[in-house]
Amino acid sequence: MVESRCGIICSQCRFTECKGCVKIMNPFWGKCDVKTCCEEKKLTNCGACKEFPCKVLEAFAYDGHEGDNGRRIEQCRIWGARLVR
Repeated sequence: MVESRCGIICSQCRFTECKGCVKIMNPFWGKCDVKTCCEEKKLTNCGACKEFPCKVLEAFAYDGHEGDNGRRIEQCRIWGARLVR
């Protein structure tokens, strides 16, 4: 099940009141370039994009504060592979 645009597993997030960016219009954390990009392209997540992985996703995945050393990129790769059947 896709939980986010960028590959974050929202069900494991510390913000339990958040339903994930796929299900909400305005993220409580502010503007998200990844969410905006996916929605403009009408994509479920970054793994469905022909430009995957892009510089925007890579910057987010390896950010010093919010990054996860690329785990979200690998999750998007898994979600994207499921879409290409």
